[in-house]
Amino acid sequence: MTSPDDAQPFSLRSIAVAAFGPTLLFGIGQGAILPVVALSARELGATVAVAALVVTLIGLGSWFFNLPASLVTLRFGERWSIVGAAVAAGLALAAAATSSLAPNGLWLLAVAMTVVGMSGAVFGLARQKYLTEAVPVAFRARALSTLGGVNRIGVFIGPFAGAAAMQFFGIAGAYWVGVAAMAAAALLSLTIPDLATPDVPSGGAGTSQPTLRSVAVSHAGVFLSLGVGILLLSALRSSRQVVIPLWADHLGMDATSASLIYGLSGAIDMLVFYPAGKLMDRKGRQWVAIPSTLLMGTALLLIPLTGSFTGLLLASLLIGFGNGISSGLVMTLGADFSPDRGRGQFLGLWRFMADAGSTGGPVLLSGVTALASLGPGVSATGILGFAAAGVFAVVIPRLKHRRNY
Repeated sequence: MTSPDDAQPFSLRSIAVAAFGPTLLFGIGQGAILPVVALSARELGATVAVAALVVTLIGLGSWFFNLPASLVTLRFGERWSIVGAAVAAGLALAAAATSSLAPNGLWLLAVAMTVVGMSGAVFGLARQKYLTEAVPVAFRARALSTLGGVNRIGVFIGPFAGAAAMQFFGIAGAYWVGVAAMAAAALLSLTIPDLATPDVPSGGAGTSQPTLRSVAVSHAGVFLSLGVGILLLSALRSSRQVVIPLWADHLGMDATSASLIYGLSGAIDMLVFYPAGKLMDRKGRQWVAIPSTLLMGTALLLIPLTGSFTGLLLASLLIGFGNGISSGLVMTLGADFSPDRGRGQFLGLWRFMADAGSTGGPVLLSGVTALASLGPGVSATGILGFAAAGVFAVVIPRLKHRRNY
């Protein structure tokens, strides 16, 4: 369990502020606006369906921009891509804050949310690529798990900061919190040290960068095997965010009770990311990949059997624990199997698959619920966890890699 990188002393603390600070701030900015986007759309005259679509544009913008994001990162480098993404997101949130003053405010809000999603794609990919190359292999899972965990902490803090600002500035206050957070993220990102090793080899023939197509073809075996597990995991994660409030409503709970359960599940989620990363570094990725998906799948199968606040709370805490230990797993596996040349293109494709799963999970839940009822819909999403665990159990040992002990 050694690598050439291990010869140099390394501590995550040495890069903590520059590496994780911008991610925390970006997460706060996103978290501040998420609860109010639909409300803003409604105030601008949108129907409930259109308001939901405006919220969805954040995820769709991120999903579809993952591939261009790899080219942006290649063109401008990691640091300036991170800075530019934060600036673009801040400008978009400023536009959203003033959308009520614009003649076509709803359209402006929709475009702004799309840009926020696109910026998130660039920010996330550049951040992942930077840490993959800056951190020694022996610390990789801890670094990327911490990156994922810090982002979740930011998204958790954001709504509270937004709510405080709205007491003084109305609904626009949440967007201005987002603007401030993005501006701070951009400024802090300027302190990120440049990588010592350039992405492109210097001089000589055969040094041109691989294309997205060539990387997809040369790594098709990884995308069509391990990538399927990542897609299933992402669908499982996104479904759980919808399942908890829907089942709470099904049981007749009020909004306060549902929010309490959701918040406690999220709190557990944020507490276990670093130990999980350490376990992945020391024992291997499958030690987290398999248990996390089994735990979330089991919890989702248990939810339709619950009929009280306590039962739903316990199942939700189990989901939070399973999701928490999987923090950074998608990024870590992507980093493990990414090539030294063409890493940005590989990670763009990898994140595109993950976001496809994130979009498809709630669609599966909605479809099965429409055909049957909510209980079978929740159970169907739970089965995704067992399918993902099966893929990881078979594929990770078979695709054993020099970066994946």
